[in-house]
Amino acid sequence: MAQSGNVVDALNDAPLGLFHLRAVITAGLGFFTDAYDLFIIGAALALIKTQWHLTSTEIGWVGSATLIATFVGAFVFGRLADVYGRKKLYGLEALIMGIGAILCAFAPNVIWLIIFRVVMGLGIGGDYPVSVVIMSEFSNTKDRGKTVGMVFSMQAIGTVVGPMVAIALIGAGVPHDLAWRWMLGLGAIPALFVIYLRRTLPESPRYEAQVRGRESEAVKSIRDYSNGAVNPSVGSARVERMTFGQFISNPRYLLLLLGTAGSWFVFDYAYYGNTISTNAILKLVSPHMSLIQSESLSLLIFAIAAVPGYILAFVSMDRIGHKRLQLIGFFVMGLMFLLIGVVPGVASSLAPFIILYGISYFFAEFGPNTTTFVMAAEVYPVSMRTTGHGMSAGFAKIGAFIGVFLFPVLSGALGLKGTLDITFVFALAGVLLTLVLPEPAGKSMESISHQSETAPVAKTISPGA
Repeated sequence: MAQSGNVVDALNDAPLGLFHLRAVITAGLGFFTDAYDLFIIGAALALIKTQWHLTSTEIGWVGSATLIATFVGAFVFGRLADVYGRKKLYGLEALIMGIGAILCAFAPNVIWLIIFRVVMGLGIGGDYPVSVVIMSEFSNTKDRGKTVGMVFSMQAIGTVVGPMVAIALIGAGVPHDLAWRWMLGLGAIPALFVIYLRRTLPESPRYEAQVRGRESEAVKSIRDYSNGAVNPSVGSARVERMTFGQFISNPRYLLLLLGTAGSWFVFDYAYYGNTISTNAILKLVSPHMSLIQSESLSLLIFAIAAVPGYILAFVSMDRIGHKRLQLIGFFVMGLMFLLIGVVPGVASSLAPFIILYGISYFFAEFGPNTTTFVMAAEVYPVSMRTTGHGMSAGFAKIGAFIGVFLFPVLSGALGLKGTLDITFVFALAGVLLTLVLPEPAGKSMESISHQSETAPVAKTISPGA
């Protein structure tokens, strides 16, 4: 039983327990849905563009509209969760995702499909800051990277399930005009399933004690949720609040935003541009490849390269260091893109391309795809934590939008080699932007954010108040 004077210290020192696992599952199912919904559009587009005779511009909008909406959702939900609390919003974003997926399945034309993908994107964007911050605020100091990384690693299952669904529908002979609707609509099932779990999760005890000043309520909720495994006492909670204006005018937090939002932006440009366009990339390498063959290869890459990268990331990042792992991942991922672009014959020969492309995927997951998500939830003070994460995630999705939208244009003008050379430059920028960040591994979030030094003190709540 962990008991350490107050809510924050007790949570920081608590050993891993079943209540951590419950929180991981509750938050992680949302990221499974996020990944499925974001990446299944690549397979669906291969069918939609033929049925509706889409132009390259329309293909770009269908593939990327969700991402620009994700920017809005991340920013809005992130800010609201700091103002009104995490629990009030938790589950609403999953409902929006579910409704959006159902609407996409019944889209009558490309305009309505884009609109419905925007609706879904608002929910996906909202899921980023709320889910990850709730998990980080339930986590202990020693294992925070592991628990938050496990949440994000549910994305790996979504990236694998998407191609499996596409292969199953196409292989079963489902008519193409129905197959893509099933692909998009199935994303509603996990989104709607998780709503009940999320509504049963208590308010973040850190937020309750440190922002609202309700330490007694925070103590009770964490005792109940952990079944007594964490048993803090009511101490003297320092209540600290910061306005949005104070946050964005603080030089320290502006530098942190440059690091978290900037590195995430350049990563998502590279990652989403390639991942959503994987079918198109494989067709450039091997023009005679069928859709089911390209989906099978995509599944192979995700299963063999991406999934182990996710797992190794959350297992080892607390030992390696979150910042260090991000630097390693950016460097190797970028190097693979450079080699594909400059080594003669690689971009037109399937076997060597798959090897280098697979290595880039492994180090994307065993690196910045996981760490950008984790670090943005660690470095900001509790009263601005979802705001900072939401701004970072939202700005990142602008990078993803640009990457997805421009990929057909760049690949047509520069070829695959030239397009991946540009991606290498973005990975190099990620290395430089990561250097401005502190190393969060092994440190409490309160010490990382210098919370008591920079946040205005509202009042101090004494025991029994």
